[in-house]
Amino acid sequence: MITFLVTFLVALMVSLVLTLVVRNRALAWGWVDQANSSRKVHVRPIPRLGGIAIVSGFFAPLCALFFVDSGVGYLFRWHQELVWGLFTGGVAIATLGLYDDLQGAGARLKFSVQFAVAIALYMLGFRVELIANPFGAALPLGALSLPFTLLWIVGVINAINLIDGLDGLAGGVAFFGVGTNFILSLVRGDVVMCLLMAALAGAILGFLVFNFNPASIFMGDTGSMFLGFVLAAVSLKTSTKSGTAVAMLVPIMALGLPIMDTLLAMVRRSVLGRPMFSADKEHIHHRLMSRMVLSHRSAVLVLYGLCALFTLTALGLNFANSAQSAMLLVGMGIVIFVLMRKLGYLDLHRASTVGETRRKNIRLRTLVTELSRAVRKAQSLPEVWEAVRPLAEALDVAHLELRLQHQREGLTEGIVFETQRPAGSALPLDVHIEVKEAEVSLGWLHLSWRDGRSQVSRDEELALELVSDAVAERAASLLAIAQAEPGRVVSLRR
Repeated sequence: MITFLVTFLVALMVSLVLTLVVRNRALAWGWVDQANSSRKVHVRPIPRLGGIAIVSGFFAPLCALFFVDSGVGYLFRWHQELVWGLFTGGVAIATLGLYDDLQGAGARLKFSVQFAVAIALYMLGFRVELIANPFGAALPLGALSLPFTLLWIVGVINAINLIDGLDGLAGGVAFFGVGTNFILSLVRGDVVMCLLMAALAGAILGFLVFNFNPASIFMGDTGSMFLGFVLAAVSLKTSTKSGTAVAMLVPIMALGLPIMDTLLAMVRRSVLGRPMFSADKEHIHHRLMSRMVLSHRSAVLVLYGLCALFTLTALGLNFANSAQSAMLLVGMGIVIFVLMRKLGYLDLHRASTVGETRRKNIRLRTLVTELSRAVRKAQSLPEVWEAVRPLAEALDVAHLELRLQHQREGLTEGIVFETQRPAGSALPLDVHIEVKEAEVSLGWLHLSWRDGRSQVSRDEELALELVSDAVAERAASLLAIAQAEPGRVVSLRR
């Protein structure tokens, strides 16, 4: 136990100090998360890259074991496949997250790296070979072992990433998962797994000192994807040492909250015709705040309580027989059902509108794809405007304006395009979408509705953000040309 405590304290101190250093450097260098979207819950720029401290805190005491001449150090080095898998895979995932935090990574790059790492882990022996059946014998996967393992690793990585929406939430959720694995490993006498979990627990708590509400730093994708990777990999090793009656049920239950939130997001977006990788404010933590009128901190504490319940259920499954496991699962199922009803996920009154919402969103997605393609092909700013102009009719906008600005000879010049439509006479609802490229503001899209609406739907907002991104990308290129050849730009308003 002394070794575990020392490992925990070393990881805690490294994470604590590095979080403070990274926070100060991120502020100085402008590496902050801007509060520029309605789905953001913070109202001021917050430094990101706190995941660097988590990764360093985790690896610091483990690297020290390579130089310690002791029984524990020898035992750690003897598990070569486990060590290689966690170190190389962890570095790869953390590097991907760091690149995403600094430059932005598309879904294709993320999934390519994640699946490549998952395949490497499978080759090293991290795999799912049995599916639990509390009512009978476990089911061997056979040839399905590879796809199931890949889906588990990639799924958990992205589940922790998705749950990272409130101060301290992802770290707290991961800590409960770590606690479950530590207790199970301690009971089985698995010293190496206990060391790994002690190191990760210390790294998480050192970061949470600065990340709990009100947070002064975020972990970013560097931290959330790394935590998901380690938990996914360790859970596979833990499940292989469980009784076959609960194989994979224990890790699934230990990570119940992020898995449940991810599945709900996938179903919600599929049913409503939304892009699978789009962001929204319909996650469990968002609904706790909006439907149950909880504060930021209260919502996180409630979810901590739910994670504790999942942890107790996971531990119970590990020690229960088949009948007791079935009772635990039924009880947890009832709790989840009640929670879903409270949060409005099972609201039958909204079922009648799902079909129309889906058709509307599909039409909107098609429009955005066509507009974005036309914007990126535009050879001048007026052509960019002509590509954007159909938004007015598609969204039933009374006034649509695109305003761009650029520097010339030390002065800021504005270029404005606008169109008016007869679309109602109610009080206007105005929306501004900033046009930004690489954190540089190029202008904004301004839309005004007069049809009596009080807010813009998240689907419409997402569509506008995507169009704005396309406009920013093309306008930045055209304005750069204009600065090199000033005669090509003419201020106009039409």
